[in-house]
Amino acid sequence: MVRLLGPQDRLLTTLEHQYPRVQVLVRGNQVNLDGPADQVEAARRLVSELVELVRQGVDLSPGEVTTSRRILDSGGAPTEVLSQAILTARGKAIRPKTLGQKAYVDAIDENTITFGIGPAGTGKTYLAMAKAVQALQRKEVDRIILSRPAIEAGERLGFLPGTLTDKIDPYLRPLYDALNEMMDPELVPKLLAAGTVEVAPLAYMRGRTLNNAFVVLDEAQNTTPEQMKMFLTRLGFGTKMVVTGDITQIDLPTAASGLQLVTRVLDGIDDIHFARLTSDDVVRHSLVGRIVDAYTKFDAEKQARAHERREAAEFANRAERRRGMGKR
Repeated sequence: MVRLLGPQDRLLTTLEHQYPRVQVLVRGNQVNLDGPADQVEAARRLVSELVELVRQGVDLSPGEVTTSRRILDSGGAPTEVLSQAILTARGKAIRPKTLGQKAYVDAIDENTITFGIGPAGTGKTYLAMAKAVQALQRKEVDRIILSRPAIEAGERLGFLPGTLTDKIDPYLRPLYDALNEMMDPELVPKLLAAGTVEVAPLAYMRGRTLNNAFVVLDEAQNTTPEQMKMFLTRLGFGTKMVVTGDITQIDLPTAASGLQLVTRVLDGIDDIHFARLTSDDVVRHSLVGRIVDAYTKFDAEKQARAHERREAAEFANRAERRRGMGKR
């Protein structure tokens, strides 16, 4: 019961916020629910799922309670989603936390090439990295290769001092950070030195054939169509690829994204899967999901206004041409 309610009853408070019309009373080892019948039944199902998660050893947080409610509302079972640990790193279990993330992880298991497309905070890269580490630990692959395009996020940093490694390390730092979270930090430098784990900019992939490896390409929205084709054709025997990106955050000067194009070019090909995550799959601060939705709405309205302006301009041009023909 202590693990179900959380420290200072934080989880109980979160549970009450999910169903404001239901009164939750806890006496000893009993949870009593009082309120409208349909709301009480929904709350009962949520409590039952949370109890089962606790029995399976899942450490609940307010985020898990909210996510469990969303999963139930979508027709899923939280015990099937939140109990699937990919790996345990430094005492922390890494697992999918939404239905979309569960489908994404399952797609990685079932396909040779998986594209994880979605907004910031949906766990695209983090879960792909976890699957890569899991595959290495299980000896399903001989090495992990992590790559990103070296593109500034809307800035021009100019000349950077130091060696070539010093220049590219800032772009690859998020991948190093994730590695250190999932593996023993003392082991990571040894694996990097031995080539068992390789972190490299996308430009270094040209001319290579990658066999028996788990390859992750991050920030793929900043690849050109030519770079995306080059990367995908590095695929060798026994290799699995995961490509992640957010097509709403393209930093390319020409805005011609290889990730946007590949969704049309490779759609429908066997053993290639496109997993699309949404704001419902955001597992960062709750504000992140609302920020994503606000920007999505703004971009849609902006596109609609641009379309209306183009149509008005075309109508004006046609009218002008008709007037010119009438004068002749």
